[in-house]
Amino acid sequence: MFFLFISLMGFCQNVVFLFLFRRKRVVSGVQPTGSIHLGNYFGAIKNWVALQNIYDTLFFIVDLHAITLPYEAQQLSKASKSTAAIYLACGVDPSKASVFVQSHVRAHVELMWLLSSATPIGWLNKMIQFKEKSRKAGDEEVGVALLTYPVLMASDILLYQSDFVPVGEDQKQHLELTRDLAERVNYLYGGRKWKKLGGRGGAIFKVPEPLIPPAGARIMSLTDGLSKMSKSAPSDQSRINMLDPKDLIANKIKRCKTDAYPGLEFDNPERPECNNLLSIYQLISGKTKEEVVQECQNMNWGTFKTLLTDALIDHLHPIQVRYDKIMSDSSYLDEVLAEGARNASEIADATVNNVYQAMGFLGRR
Repeated sequence: MFFLFISLMGFCQNVVFLFLFRRKRVVSGVQPTGSIHLGNYFGAIKNWVALQNIYDTLFFIVDLHAITLPYEAQQLSKASKSTAAIYLACGVDPSKASVFVQSHVRAHVELMWLLSSATPIGWLNKMIQFKEKSRKAGDEEVGVALLTYPVLMASDILLYQSDFVPVGEDQKQHLELTRDLAERVNYLYGGRKWKKLGGRGGAIFKVPEPLIPPAGARIMSLTDGLSKMSKSAPSDQSRINMLDPKDLIANKIKRCKTDAYPGLEFDNPERPECNNLLSIYQLISGKTKEEVVQECQNMNWGTFKTLLTDALIDHLHPIQVRYDKIMSDSSYLDEVLAEGARNASEIADATVNNVYQAMGFLGRR
């Protein structure tokens, strides 16, 4: 009896410890359209590798977001699998993080529809990315999904009761909408109103906080140092893709835009391309800014480009080898994604069921 008492005491202490010290949760994802490039890697995926050791993490391939603009249906499935393989090749560990495809967890779409009913249309009309993309494509070519995809993004985040969301400069507005929407739904349907319907009461959604990536992780275009490196840029010359072969990397660096100033330096507003290329070298080599200045300040462009090319190839080659190995074992990748979707669905289904209840829907028996 005494042994049983001690065992129960130990169990209770462990439960209390887990309750008090539950890891905070982080969610993030990348679209499978286009090629994953250095900007995606340093702006998101490389940070995930560090975050998975600190937080409860869910990283997914946001294939539902990929259809907001015209896309090739025959390529979507292949691209989703390739993107997942890149996650793993870059160091995302499925034993530490849930890795899955967004559309494999149906609750994303369910919650989006429920949230849409509480989202004022005026909030969506203010979204800068919608204005920019619809202006480029033209009203007749733009689907409703481009207007409403911030609601899907809110669903992606709120579904998992996320504590933090890694955000870049261009995504801050969408996170603000997510926070506003969480507070709005909590006010409209949470608290005593939810309790009267048989729920637990209180907040339905956790209001997430932004997780700002380390400074200097913003990679710019190789053809324009003032524009962000992007999948959607028409010229492939503007970016280094994670799967680019050695010869192509060398060619892109050889042809990338530079300037006629002597020496190399960071943070000169008149030399955006110089700052960008030095920043890429700093990130890819793992050196400090001071070390890069000491090493490169007196170099000419020819010498530096050779240095940068070698550093890029040395860093990306092992990732490419791991990627090829993962892609050659289709059953392994399928199981990783299936397990990730199962883990995610367990959290997501609980959230959606709470929202249905709080909004007054008839429950299933």
